[in-house]
Amino acid sequence: MSPTDSTRVSTTAPPPWAIWAAYAVPLCVLPSALWRLSLVFTDDATTRWYMIFLSAVSMALALLTLGLVHRWGQRLPHWVPRIGGRHIPARPVVRVALIGGWSLVAICVYFLLNHRFHLVQSGWVGIGDDEPVHPTPGWEVLRYYAPMLAWGPLVIAVAVDYRRRAPMIRRMEKP
Repeated sequence: MSPTDSTRVSTTAPPPWAIWAAYAVPLCVLPSALWRLSLVFTDDATTRWYMIFLSAVSMALALLTLGLVHRWGQRLPHWVPRIGGRHIPARPVVRVALIGGWSLVAICVYFLLNHRFHLVQSGWVGIGDDEPVHPTPGWEVLRYYAPMLAWGPLVIAVAVDYRRRAPMIRRMEKP
């Protein structure tokens, strides 16, 4: 490796703040996922699978943010049949991350505004006549969801950094 190669590697490495932000995303989602999983043991069987599914999907999506700062997010692993070793195109990755991040921000803004100004009637809307009425959650529940307010902005910040670094990574990897 020549000295110019080492400078190229250092310019394509994500900055420390982006690495911290990417690792903060799963930590922001973890409290709500663990709280939902704790309900599996106390709630009825009809919502059990939903809680497990929602926790698993939210954690999986949060962990995908790590791919924006690690090499495995830029190239498919070699063990993947037929397409292993190929580059993952940066443009769709950035688009999906930005759409997801801005969607999370929009959902949080909607819920905060609705909570403050009561734009939509708050209360549980169940399906079916025999659906029990649930009380509006208080701070004992919302404290598990409060860290998720940072999920959208963190994903947006890491995706913007990935978009900045992606052209340099491609140029460096070409022979």
